[in-house]
Amino acid sequence: MKAKRINADKPHLWKADVASSVDQFNRWFMRFAPEAFRSTRERTTEHVKASLLATDNLLALNAGTLKSNPGVLPTLRMCTAPPLAVDRLIGLTGVRKNLVSRMEKGKLPVHRQGTDMDVELMMIRDVIFHLLDRDIFPWLDNRETPSDHERDRASSIVADRLCNAVANPIVRNAQEQRQLALIGDYLDSRSYRKQVHPSDKPLTDMEPGSYAFRMNLAVGTNRQVNIPVDVVIQPKRLRKDRLPILIEAKSAGDFTNTNKRRKEEAMKIHQLRAAYGPNLAYILFLCGYFGCDYLGYEAAEGIDWVWEHRMDDLAKLGI
Repeated sequence: MKAKRINADKPHLWKADVASSVDQFNRWFMRFAPEAFRSTRERTTEHVKASLLATDNLLALNAGTLKSNPGVLPTLRMCTAPPLAVDRLIGLTGVRKNLVSRMEKGKLPVHRQGTDMDVELMMIRDVIFHLLDRDIFPWLDNRETPSDHERDRASSIVADRLCNAVANPIVRNAQEQRQLALIGDYLDSRSYRKQVHPSDKPLTDMEPGSYAFRMNLAVGTNRQVNIPVDVVIQPKRLRKDRLPILIEAKSAGDFTNTNKRRKEEAMKIHQLRAAYGPNLAYILFLCGYFGCDYLGYEAAEGIDWVWEHRMDDLAKLGI
C-alpha cells in the first residue's frame, strides 16, 4: 500500500505555501548570502594570488607553466578584457575541449602528452596573453615585478570576476549546506544517529534510527550507475519493505530555474523505483521559488515534498 501523501495531494494549500517559502528564502538571502559570497571571495582571492605567483605575475606565461599548473586556467580566463567563458576560450584557441575541461579541474588529459599538448597550451597562452586586461596588471607593459599592493588589488578584482561568474552556485551550495544541517538537527533531536551505511550491504540492511548524507544508490540492470541522494533515513520503526526514506534538499532563488530542472527529479525517482520498488519513499525538502506549475508537475510524477517552513511534516513520514 502506498504511503499517504503529505503535500502533493493538497493543491488548495500550494499558493500559500509558495508565498511562505519565497519569503523564507528571501529572508535567508538578505541575512546570509552576502557572508557566503564574502567568505568565498576571500578564499578565491588567495587562489588568484597563488596563480599569479605560479606564473611569475603573468610574466612567465608559457606552455611549461600551464603544464605544471593547469589549475590556473579559470583565473587566467578572468584576467582578460573581456573575461572569457570556457566555450569562448575553446572557440578562440581551436584547442580540444577535453584539454580545457581537464585544466578547469586542475588536471591535464591522461593520454595527451608531448609536442601536441605543448602546441595547444601555447595556443591557449597566446590568446590569453593577447587579451590580458593591462589596466589591472600595469606591470606587464614594463615587465616589472609588481608591488604587494598592485598584486593584492589585481587579485581582488579577478576574484570578484570569478565569484560573479559562479554567484548562483555559491548561494545554492550555502543554502544546501544549511538545509542539510537543519535536517540533521531535526533527526538528532529525535535521537537518530548519523551513520555511514556500507556500500556493499543492501539498502534494506540500514540500521533502524540511523541516517546518512550524500549516499550513492546503484540503479540499472545491464549497466549500473550511482544516483546521489542528499539524505537517507531509516526510521526506528521499519517500513514493511525495510527501505529507508530518501530526501532531496532543494532551494531556488527564482521560478525560472526550478521549471527548467523539474524533470531531473522525475527521472531520478523513476530510476530509483525501478531499482528498489514502486513504493520507495522519495521526498523533496523545499525552500524558495517553487511555483504551482513545478509542484503540479512533481505531484503528477508521484513525488511528494515537505516545506522547510513546516518541517514538522517530516514526522508524517514515520520519522
